[in-house]
Formats: sequence, structure tokens, C-alpha cells
Amino acid sequence: MSARKQRLLKAHRRNKRVFILFFLLTLAVLGFWLGWWMVPLLLVLAWVAHEAWFADHLFYRACDDYQYDFPGGTPHQAVSLGAGLVRLSEPMAEGETLILELELKTTWLGRWLDPFVEVGDDHQAFERGVKGRRFLNLSGQRAILAQGSLAVCGRYCTLSATGTLWVMANPDYTQQRVMILAPHADDAELAAFGLYSRSEQVSIVTLTQGEIEAENFQRLGLSESQAARLKGRLRSWDSLAIPQWGGVPVNRCVQLGYYCLQLSLMAGEPGKLFGSRESGDSDVRPVRRQNPMNLPADIDGAPTWQNLIADLVALLEHFRPEVVVTPHPELDPHSDHVASTRAILEAIAASAWKPATLLMYANHLHDNDRWPMGPAGAGIALPPVIEQLPCDKLWSPQLSSDVQLDKAMALAMEHDLQEVPVFKRQLRRLIQRALAGRRWPATGSNEFFRKAVRRHELFWVRDLSD
Repeated sequence: MSARKQRLLKAHRRNKRVFILFFLLTLAVLGFWLGWWMVPLLLVLAWVAHEAWFADHLFYRACDDYQYDFPGGTPHQAVSLGAGLVRLSEPMAEGETLILELELKTTWLGRWLDPFVEVGDDHQAFERGVKGRRFLNLSGQRAILAQGSLAVCGRYCTLSATGTLWVMANPDYTQQRVMILAPHADDAELAAFGLYSRSEQVSIVTLTQGEIEAENFQRLGLSESQAARLKGRLRSWDSLAIPQWGGVPVNRCVQLGYYCLQLSLMAGEPGKLFGSRESGDSDVRPVRRQNPMNLPADIDGAPTWQNLIADLVALLEHFRPEVVVTPHPELDPHSDHVASTRAILEAIAASAWKPATLLMYANHLHDNDRWPMGPAGAGIALPPVIEQLPCDKLWSPQLSSDVQLDKAMALAMEHDLQEVPVFKRQLRRLIQRALAGRRWPATGSNEFFRKAVRRHELFWVRDLSD
């Protein structure tokens, strides 16, 4: 956790304690003057207000500017936003990924309803109370933008009169050999279903079984270890079977069978075994039986960092990817995700085969558990970055409505995304639907059906050929 996040969390807890104290004193005064029957009514109203407007987890201020720097030499130009249109100041440079940098400022309604920007046939949402620099994703709307007829309008927020358009050119990576690194069984689908469903030469490597947090399976009368073992088997099967829905043959899908939340510990002690925290197992071989090839760790089944690196080296040299897709180590804070990218970089350094490009994704964020904000099917604005990242290019391919539906169905097959939300979360959603205008898709109740099934996918591009 960053020092900035610790400061904000400390301030949030302090302000919350002050608010609770003030609220209780106010309740006592109102109860004395208006009758004590008012106290439970006001408590219920306060809880409803909290669930509707104050339950989001944002570890930054809505007035903070997003801090993005793109590589030197990235084409950009000033644009004007007047009369409801985006007007260019010069002809656009060549490039398919278009990012519009501008200033947003909330209206009073934007403190209670999610502010968003309508841009062409898309709309992209931001934090309630937004005030500062933000980045819209215009990828897929190049033709109408070049004609000067791209409509733009802020809802519950106002837009600055000028902005900066950034244009980034990339090859179509789906035409190259691609390897997708998934720390868990659903990560490839969440981040890159659109990419891999269009790729002719793609392999998917899943690092862990995904066996932890198996309480839901204990309803079947299983012990904790039995439930974890069953969940690990099911999610391992998911990692091999579900990519076929996107056209990836089973002989290009590999499950390595390491254990959840152990990868970072493995990296710290490369020769030590780290078995499952919940199943008690310490042999990766049982979930590897459907793999299309033998790997170094198949010899002893030991869940060690040394074996993981050896497995990845063998896979690199077997599939020979030109592009590796992996979690963004600075943006995505999940410890398994950070360790997965560390592992593939170590493997690349040790391998005789050297990919040319790293595409990085973020399925989780440090600062905002609702990003991408807004409803399913909308575009993906750039995520909050309050502390600057390395200067990487972006690639944001567009997904058709048919591909979005297929992606949603792939997520629906994932065992880990099938659980019904607990009653408190269902009640919160009803309150937010009624009072905050939020909507969730019919395709699934897990939050990832809203966050991941979008008009775009988004990758940070890093050149490995230097």
C-alpha cells in the first residue's frame, strides 16, 4: 500500500469518526426535542444514504488530476470542444488508439449521480464529484472525429473548452503470435477475450488453480480442504475449456497448477515449496493431466519459484510468442498478478526465445474498485493514476456487440463468477438503482460482468526489443 493511500485511508477513518460523533450528538438532540421514535428512523435513513452515495472505495480525491505521460514523440494536438462537437486544430496523425485529455467539473447533480460524458455513440462515466484532468477513450471513432462531427456532451458535469488529443499507432497484435499469461482462471477472459478470440496464433497459460475462498462449496457437505480442492479442479478445468468458446484450441491452453496467493512468497524463496493455504495440497501435477505438453515441474510436482520459471521458459520456447499479455505490475495490485509479470520477465531473461512486445492489463486497481465506471457496454476511459506510471503507449481495440455478448457468456461459464451476491450487496444495488441511477447487466450478477464487458479492451504497450 502506497504512502499516499495510507494517508488518505487514515484521513478517511478520522473523518468518519468525526462524522459519526457529530451524527450521534445530532440524533440525541433531535430525539430529545422531537421524540425518541425519530432515532431509529434517522438511523435507517443514514444507512440508506451511505449505501446509495458513500459506499464506493476510492483511495484518492475526486478532485485529483490523473497523471499520465505518454512516450516522447507521441503525436498530439490541441482540440476545441464547442457547440457540442470535438474540433481538430490540424489533420490527425495515423493511429487507431485515440485518447482525449480534458478537464471535467461536476455539477451539483454529479455529486449524487455518476457524471459521464457522451461522446459519439459512446458514453464514459467518472467519479461523483469529479473535478480535474481525465482521459476519454475515443478509439473506434476516428472517421467521425476526422470529419469534425464527433458529438460530445457532459452529463452531470461540464467539460473544458479545450483539450488534447493523443494518437497512438500500433500494429494489429492479433496477427502476431500471442501468449496470454493469466494468474487465475478468469483473468484471460476478463482482460483479453476480444483479443484472443480474433487471434490466429494464441496460447493461454494459467499459473494458479484458484482454489482459495471455497466456502460456497462447503454447502455440499465438504470440509475446508475438500472444498478448496474441488474449487481448484473446477477452475483449472475452466482455464482449459472456456478459451475454446473464443476459438482457442485446447492444445494451446496450459494450466500450471500453482497455488493462490503464494506466488509472491515463492519469488522470495525460489527453492522452497509453497503448497495451498486451504486444500493442504503441495503437488501441482493432478491439475496438469489435460495439458498438451510435458513441463519441467511435471517431474516432481513441487510448487516452487524455480519450477515456475522453468515451466515458463519451456512454454516460451515451445509457443515462441512475439507478444506476451500479462498484468500491469504498477497498476494491478493483486499479489499474484504482480508476481506473474515478475515471473514472465525472469523467464524471458532466461529463455532462448525473446518476445518483442509486452501488452499489460489491469483487472484490479489500487485506488478504485469500480473502474471501469459506468454500465456494461460503454467505453473504457483511462483508469485513475494519481502517482505517475512509466511512459507506455496504449492499445485499445474495439469489441463489437456480438463479441461483447460472447465475452459475457465466457464469464458466465467461470465457476468463480457464478456465486449469487450476498444479501447486503443485493440490497445495496437496489438502493443505488433507485437513488443513484446505477444499472447492472442482465448477463450476470458478479461485478465483473459490468466492468469487463465493454466497448474496448485496454492494454499498456511496452517494447522488449531494446
